[in-house]
Parts: sequence; C-alpha cells; structure tokens
Amino acid sequence: MSAAHLVSVHAGKVAPLGPEGVPSAIVKARLPGRAMIDSQGLAGDEQADHRVHGGPEKAVYGYAVRHYADWAQDFPEHAEKFAPGGVGENLSIDGVDEESICVGDVHAIGGALLQACQPREPCFKFALRFGDNRLVRAMVKSGRAGWYYRVLQEGDVGAGDAVRLHARPNPDFSFARLVAIVSGRGATTEECARLAQMEGLARGMQAMARRAFKSG
Repeated sequence: MSAAHLVSVHAGKVAPLGPEGVPSAIVKARLPGRAMIDSQGLAGDEQADHRVHGGPEKAVYGYAVRHYADWAQDFPEHAEKFAPGGVGENLSIDGVDEESICVGDVHAIGGALLQACQPREPCFKFALRFGDNRLVRAMVKSGRAGWYYRVLQEGDVGAGDAVRLHARPNPDFSFARLVAIVSGRGATTEECARLAQMEGLARGMQAMARRAFKSG
C-alpha cells in the first residue's frame, strides 16, 4: 500500500453519448493541478441520472490503472480509449485494486479521507461509451469494476498524491469478494448476515444483504 499513488484526476460534463444521444458524463477529462472533493463528489464532475449515479455513497469513483493493459489485450480495437479516465473514473490509481483493498477501507489521498463502500455495477452507458455491447458483460465477468468512495473528510487531491491506508475495518473481507457477490456469483448465509451490518459498506448494499439473509 505504501507505493500506491494517484495517477490522475478526471471530471466530466453531461453530454450526448452514442448515436442515440443519451445524456451521460461518463466521458471524463483529465484535470490539471489540484481538485476539491466534498461530500457529494469531485468539483466540476456531473451526473446525468441522479437516481443511479452520484450522491454521498457514489461520490467519487476510483479505478485501478493496472486494469487497462488487460482491457486493451481483451479488446485491442478499443486500446486507445483504455487509458486513465477511460472507463469514467474520477481517480485513476496505481498500486491498489479490488484484490488488495477490503470493504470499508479508508484511503487518505491528499487532504481527503475516502472510504471504499461499494463496487460499480456497469450499465448500458459503458457500452455506448465504446460502441461495443460486449463491455458490460466483460466488466462483470472480469471483476474489474472499480470502487465508489464515500467522503469522510473533504479535501483537495492531485496527481502524484500518495494513497495511504488510513483505516481497515474489515481486513478479512476483500473488495474482490464483494464484487463477485454483487455480480451474482452468490453469497453464503454467513456472508449475507455479515454484509447486512458491515461497517463501511454502502447502506443500500447492507439493505440488500438483509433482504437476502431473511429470504434465505
């Protein structure tokens, strides 16, 4: 974790996407200098549909830079777009990924404290961004989902900032396992019971785990 760092910071404006002109801010531009993060997200970043994007538990989207080489290998025709910011993330990070972080990890980045609280669940706009309907399923299958942060402490961030582990409330529950569960690979009764009350997990996911536990 000591070598992890922020490669770049990205924000997007709502604009027409794809031939249908669907409103989306998935196309992000790299921000120069430092950018402020508050409880609702990154300054200058927008969301087209607030029912499913943005808000305090999807405030900032982080993504592992190491995944881009795998994406480019799997889909060489889109290799140019598989670069930091390419999948719509706000923070492109080197040195951590879904396997190395745990649910609820708190990262100190610049002046901000950010908590990894839920994975991305890709929608059709991800496919539109690349003009390729295969990509949603590919993200689900590969587990290269990235993670949404909630903001515990507002502050500024910039490329080159260290990404330091500030707190780890669930050291034995990897984020990769949460991604697998959310992707439909199944959770045990014990996992559902634990997720229902897991510190740091997004409240909506806690609620889903409670329903699954009761129905099971």
